[in-house]
Amino acid sequence: MTMIKYIKKILPVICWIIIWQILALIINNDILLAGPIETVRALIGLSFTADFYRSILSSLVRILLGFVLGVSFGILLGFLSSQFNIIREFLKPIFLLMRSVPVASFVIILLIWLGNKNTSIFICMIVTMPVLYHDSLEGIDATDSNLLEMCKVYNVGLKKKIHYVYFPQLYPFLLAAMKLAVGMSFKSGVAAEVIGQPLNTMGNGLYLSKIYLETDELFAWTIAIVVLTAIVEKIVLFILNLMKPGGDVDD
Repeated sequence: MTMIKYIKKILPVICWIIIWQILALIINNDILLAGPIETVRALIGLSFTADFYRSILSSLVRILLGFVLGVSFGILLGFLSSQFNIIREFLKPIFLLMRSVPVASFVIILLIWLGNKNTSIFICMIVTMPVLYHDSLEGIDATDSNLLEMCKVYNVGLKKKIHYVYFPQLYPFLLAAMKLAVGMSFKSGVAAEVIGQPLNTMGNGLYLSKIYLETDELFAWTIAIVVLTAIVEKIVLFILNLMKPGGDVDD
């Protein structure tokens, strides 16, 4: 059954690669559309250069830092907003602004304020924070009021209340939010690098590929970013799974 499951997942990917190759042969112009063979060849070529790994590491550190900050502040502010209505009302226009304003506008503002080196960190934080804020707030708001009343009656400590009451309710919301937030972090972070052009980053690699009309390298960088995003998502979900509700907690 496991083999059939993997075949079902891989088969559509193979079909789309074949379609991609057919289109590349029909167009017959590597600048307009490089085929999968040329893209793999470019990816292998990039993988033998030190700059490729330096760029990946540089971007990864910035994007993950922004992601962690966004997740931390999003959950913290979501919890505070659930407890204090004045904080919820105060933050409402800010998060509406963060969800509505185009990422490019934030990038340009941050480039003016901070320069191009750290812009992607704050962009990832700005993009990630509303997702975690909204989902954590929604999860906490959905918590059974009877359980909270029972905790109050039996004088249950905050640590145990978070572990046994809030976190089990919040877990499915966090799971969905994390899946969305990881992808958004990489998309926005790399986009910020393309606009700001810090050296030795994945965004800079994409931009140089465009400048020199090396479409195969552009696709190669894109594949590297997609694979990296998928790996980080798996790691984040694995860590979240380890924190699954259950087990004892000390006061």
